[in-house]
Amino acid sequence: MNPVHKKFSRRARVATGGAVLAVVALAGFGAVNANASAPATTSAAATSAAVPARATTTHLTIDAATDAARAALDAAEKENQRVTVAVVDRNGNTIVTLRGDGAGPQSYESAERKAFTAVSWNAPTSQLTERLQQAPTLKDIPGTLFLAGGVPVTAGNAPIAGIGVAGAPSGALDEKFAQAGAQAVGR
Repeated sequence: MNPVHKKFSRRARVATGGAVLAVVALAGFGAVNANASAPATTSAAATSAAVPARATTTHLTIDAATDAARAALDAAEKENQRVTVAVVDRNGNTIVTLRGDGAGPQSYESAERKAFTAVSWNAPTSQLTERLQQAPTLKDIPGTLFLAGGVPVTAGNAPIAGIGVAGAPSGALDEKFAQAGAQAVGR
């Protein structure tokens, strides 16, 4: 009998071999999944943007997120507004946040929470504020903020990111700037 076989029981060798096969199979699946991308689509809704090849089916690239945040901040600066822009991934994790010159201290957290809320419900936060009339306890969900200024970014009608803007004198302006960011991703 081989000396290696004496050290490991038959059960241990089978378990080790099975684990190796599982890792190889998962690695192959991960490579295929990581290379899959959603086809670019156009959205009829004016409040979300379809994502081009720069994004995978479940995540926005850091370059696309940065471009979106920059476009939203640029749109606000053109109107002399001091805002913060946040872009979160599908899970609500912050990808990038840009705090514009002179933006108020509360705008940082508000932008992130608006982005989180938009991606969580796949709807602009201005539309979600209307839902509070029927379900006022929605506002109690941690991390959410039901004020206008957040929009989802979608791929194949599924939310993959959210963009939130805070700091302008109205939620309508915040949402206008967030939409500019979402449209920049759709280019």
